[in-house]
Amino acid sequence: MDNVIKVKWTERSLSNALDIKNYLKVNFTKREVLKFENLLKQFENTVSNFPTLYPESESKKPLRKAVIHKRTTVYYVFKENIVTVIAMKDNRQRNPKS
Repeated sequence: MDNVIKVKWTERSLSNALDIKNYLKVNFTKREVLKFENLLKQFENTVSNFPTLYPESESKKPLRKAVIHKRTTVYYVFKENIVTVIAMKDNRQRNPKS
């Protein structure tokens, strides 16, 4: 594809990814950590080629929600030919702020 979209990660999304990776390191094997890293690479490749693939939120436009695995959700926006990853969530973990 000629017009690949740039993917930017916010500090929050990078922090979320590191938190998930650390959680996996503590509770699972190195294999699961590598799977998670590959999952993120696949997501970035997919969304850079097809930025509108994942559905837009009805209530929080232009936020998009990508369930990239049954346990991992990525939230991003696509505007001005840039995908900005806002946050990530590991659905196994409880959010203490909720």
